[in-house]
This record gives sequence, C-alpha cells and structure tokens, in this order.
Amino acid sequence: MLMAIRQAELAQDAGDVPVGAVIVQGDRILGQAHNQVELLKDPTAHAEIIAITQAANTLGNWRLADATLYVTKEPCPMCSGAIRLARIARVVYGASEIGLQNDAAAPEIEPGVMEPECRSLLQTFFRKLR
Repeated sequence: MLMAIRQAELAQDAGDVPVGAVIVQGDRILGQAHNQVELLKDPTAHAEIIAITQAANTLGNWRLADATLYVTKEPCPMCSGAIRLARIARVVYGASEIGLQNDAAAPEIEPGVMEPECRSLLQTFFRKLR
C-alpha cells in the first residue's frame, strides 16, 4: 500500500485527484500508476485502469488471476467493472468513497435500439469461438 500512496502523491503533485494503484502477483509488481485524468484529458485515466493495462502488458495476458490490486481509494464503478473483467483476485483499498466529489448527472439511457442486429453480431462472434 505504501507504493500506492507514493503513486497517489505523484497524482497530487500533478494537480490530479490523489489516487494510486499497484498490482502484484506474489512478490512481483505487474503494474503501478496514479490518476492522470487531468494530464491526459481522459476521464477513464484512473490509477486502477492504467495499472490494469500495465499489468496485462507485463503478463502478456488480460486475465490477471491471482493478482492483488492495492489502491488508495475505494474503486469507482468504472474501475470496479475493469477489476472484475481483468479477473483480479483481491482488492485492498485505503479510503472509502466518502462523497468528496459530486457525481456527474446521469445520462439519459435508451436501451434496445436495433437490439436484434446487435445481438446477432455478438451471437455470431461467440459461436465462431466455440
């Protein structure tokens, strides 16, 4: 966790939200990062996402089974989704989400537009994999 805190300090020094993340597998560091949303002008450039990308590149595999993510703040919904998709086995975080930031207004959601066509694309793709 100390390495994650050091990463968070780098984010703070750069004027970004101070969140740091480190992913390990056993004693091996697979990835480490800090928030770079402001630097990259990218709302997805969270520490967890960047660290997951680094870890996947390090392993040459997006499946990060048996890995542990240390992060200084409880992961947001986007990062939680990425953590699950990456199959990270364990998450250790420091601060809980305590409402320090205002949630952006929720977008209007319009489900089911051209659903049969979209579903067919997915079904065809996955049928070929099996």
